[in-house]
Amino acid sequence: MSAATGSGGPATLLVIAKEPLPGRVKTRLTPPYTPGEAARLAEASLADTLHAVRDMPARRRVLVLEGRPGPWLPAGFDVVPQCAGGLDERLAHAFAGCAGPALLLGMDTPQVTARLLAPALAADAWHGCDAWFGPAADGGFWALGLAEPRPELLRGVPMSTPTTGARQRARLVAAGLAVRELPELLDVDTAADVARVAAAAPRGRFAATAARLAGGPRG
Repeated sequence: MSAATGSGGPATLLVIAKEPLPGRVKTRLTPPYTPGEAARLAEASLADTLHAVRDMPARRRVLVLEGRPGPWLPAGFDVVPQCAGGLDERLAHAFAGCAGPALLLGMDTPQVTARLLAPALAADAWHGCDAWFGPAADGGFWALGLAEPRPELLRGVPMSTPTTGARQRARLVAAGLAVRELPELLDVDTAADVARVAAAAPRGRFAATAARLAGGPRG
């Protein structure tokens, strides 16, 4: 799938995601949500993220996908498959496919906006800056930008732990990179996160899906 490019941004924007299939995504939401409901929340979160990225200035937009694209994918993205291996290897591989500055996001922060990412999207975002880092409230990270693709900066970092973000940032600093910070965001990982993230972006698809599930049958 070919992407529209050249919309004024200095960086490639990457979104790494799984196809939102029941039993394959957001398994920590079950219970109280059923696997089908968790997949609906994941699809809404991914769609909100992709539509936000579509409207951001970028040199190129890429969805790094495990699975197949569906109707939730807007126009304007290249779609490339994730490689095999752990999350650190898959993130490293995503950056390895880029040339020049690249900023990577996950699919778990549907509240993301161009305003939140504005410092890393500006024309001078990479002047005197080698990396952008967006910490997540659970100790991970929701955004990572590199001025040059250096996959070795991600390989071997333990993922999905309370210290993942701190260890990834320390890896960047130890490599001599000048790191700038983005705001901390909450990932959607648990059922308790759903309402908090929906409240942070009340007009999005994720909030609408959460509201429907809260008020409807749980089949």
